[in-house]
Amino acid sequence: MTVATTRTGAGGVDSPVSPPKIVRQRRMRPGLLGLAVLLIALGGLGSAFAVTSVRATGSYLAVARDVPVGTVLSADDLVTVQVAGGQGIQPVPASQRDQVIGLRAAVALVPGSLLTPAHLTNEPMIGADQQQIALGLRAEQVPARQLHPGDKLLLVGTPDRDARDAAVTRFDATVIDVTVSERGSFILYLALAVRDVPPVVVLAAENRIAVVLTSAA
Repeated sequence: MTVATTRTGAGGVDSPVSPPKIVRQRRMRPGLLGLAVLLIALGGLGSAFAVTSVRATGSYLAVARDVPVGTVLSADDLVTVQVAGGQGIQPVPASQRDQVIGLRAAVALVPGSLLTPAHLTNEPMIGADQQQIALGLRAEQVPARQLHPGDKLLLVGTPDRDARDAAVTRFDATVIDVTVSERGSFILYLALAVRDVPPVVVLAAENRIAVVLTSAA
């Protein structure tokens, strides 16, 4: 091995000099290169997804308060929210607010939920073979603390004490609306089959009718 020397001066002693180091160039492994390309591609897809999500954000209608089934929607029942649309969800755009007001709730609506077309209906609560009556009840005669449109009732005609025939009559009814008078009595607006209206009116006039809640809306 050859050792290079150098002089430090006229009378100096020669000293050895280390040969220069050769730096070898590292080679990129093919597997690592492919992984780097894959990570870059995934990062690009993530950015594209984020941009798409931001672009999908829009103004939609949401429920502002409890709305019983069958209730006609008013402006106070709705609120506008900013949300990003998701797969399988078709919320009603805020631009259709005027078209929604006046429709009925097809299901019970809860605050904070997005409004969808499936939640709305323009069908009347009274069927083609039904008629509506008003039935006044005292507070103790109402079968629940609150009755809502769409609740199913069973009207039971109590027998007349003076009559020999003690047969009990039954009639199916659906709640259309409920109001409370200043005296605390309830007025139930009910949909009944046309054939049941006359006997129910007679029973109500004689105060011989009991109301049973069979199914809540």
